[in-house]
Amino acid sequence: MSLLRSLARDLMSPGVWYEWIEALVRGTPGEFGMALRRWIIGRRFGARGDGLVIYTGVRIFGAQNLKVGRNCRISYDCIFQANGGIEMGDEVIFGPGVKLWSVNHVIDRTDVPIFEQGYDHKPIVIGHGVWFGANSFVMPGARIGDHVVVSAGSVVAGKDVEPYSILAGNPARKVGSRLERGPTP
Repeated sequence: MSLLRSLARDLMSPGVWYEWIEALVRGTPGEFGMALRRWIIGRRFGARGDGLVIYTGVRIFGAQNLKVGRNCRISYDCIFQANGGIEMGDEVIFGPGVKLWSVNHVIDRTDVPIFEQGYDHKPIVIGHGVWFGANSFVMPGARIGDHVVVSAGSVVAGKDVEPYSILAGNPARKVGSRLERGPTP
């Protein structure tokens, strides 16, 4: 009986209604699913440019604090925690499983459980033309310049990253520059 009461409470709560709809839309395949996610999930963003593609399995918390430029691609199973604010430029692409986290637990006191100490909100800012490799992780407060490549599995701490950098590792370090590679023919 308590299961039915829980369902009834969920169905009467507007916030939970959205979660139910998003859960169904998150797994809808094909072009129809992409269009549906752009329309249902994307319309909750703080700002959204044209050409947004959201693949299956994407989860976004605090979507109203997410600002997305034009022609961005969010790949399979990405998770964005945007309650602290996330802003990205145009033509940003995310490989599968990328995580952006703009909120973290406060851990200042040892006499109070961490879950009771609140949260520290630090926005993430991403420039134009940035590519995040699969399973990379961006921590609160990171400011990533234009045309940066973040290699798969890298962890970008809350720091400034200069434009055209190539990052790799945990913690992510600059391992090269796209400018040093020279123009492509």
